Amino acid sequence: MVQDKSTSDRRPFPRIIPDEVLEHAWNAREEFRKSVAALLPSLPAEFTQHRQAARKEMLLALRSLIDNAIARAEKTEPKAAE
Repeated sequence: MVQDKSTSDRRPFPRIIPDEVLEHAWNAREEFRKSVAALLPSLPAEFTQHRQAARKEMLLALRSLIDNAIARAEKTEPKAAE
């Protein structure tokens, strides 16, 4: 089986998850995104505002995790000779 370039570019676990499974998962993700996009015009404006706020909060939470990981890494780095 020839490996599709687009599939191999997004393969975090190349030897664990078969190509066919990844392709189905990717297609399911795309279809889900299309279905949500189709729903958005019929939803109240407040829903969209809360959804955007929730997305921002999730991104801020991820940022805090990354900042904390960087701070821990900097504490364990050997000091550079001046």
